Amino acid sequence: MNLTVTGTIQRKGFGSGTWALVSDNKTYELHNPPSDLQKSGLKVTVQGQVREDIMTLAMVGPVLQVESFETA
Repeated sequence: MNLTVTGTIQRKGFGSGTWALVSDNKTYELHNPPSDLQKSGLKVTVQGQVREDIMTLAMVGPVLQVESFETA
């Protein structure tokens, strides 16, 4: 499923953690986010695809594969 989500980047999870996009109503775990997106507190709009074929240990929300993004 393709979607556009606006929110804030946060570091979450166990061990070394994972990058997440926190919107007003949902949190998405980012799958292999580009280095420019790996900054806590960054406000962004991300376009991507929810990957239902991937499971992770962090379990912070659906896995979102980033296709493009803009800073807000």
